[in-house]
Amino acid sequence: MAFNVLIVDDSSSMRAVIKKVIKASGFNVGNYFEAGDGIEGLKILENDWIDLVLSDINMPNMDGMLFLSEMKKNELFSSIPVVMITTEGSEAKIQEAIRLGSSGYIKKPFSPVDIKNILSRLMGEEVSDVRGNDDSDETGDF
Repeated sequence: MAFNVLIVDDSSSMRAVIKKVIKASGFNVGNYFEAGDGIEGLKILENDWIDLVLSDINMPNMDGMLFLSEMKKNELFSSIPVVMITTEGSEAKIQEAIRLGSSGYIKKPFSPVDIKNILSRLMGEEVSDVRGNDDSDETGDF
């Protein structure tokens, strides 16, 4: 089954990297949607079928935490899994994301294996037990 993925990040180059890593991971994506901030992300959610959201935390206009909060308030979007992608090492930010309803997080930099494992787990697909060679990558699901 192919999943529609929304990538929310204020950096177009980071959105391209995330998309490239997802493609390299082999995770089955139907369509990619991109937004430069949470405001754009909410507009896409209103107009398109999205199965999974990957969102940066730090963005202008509407950051990832407010975007997540707004998503979870909306009955139509509240069940969509959201993975926060971040350079944040702060435990407080991770705990806030959990409290707001994040399904997981991926810490930059990340590998295709990390992406595939967390996305597959969230979408109920088979998960590979193979990890990338870079042990500094951190991923988590809640």
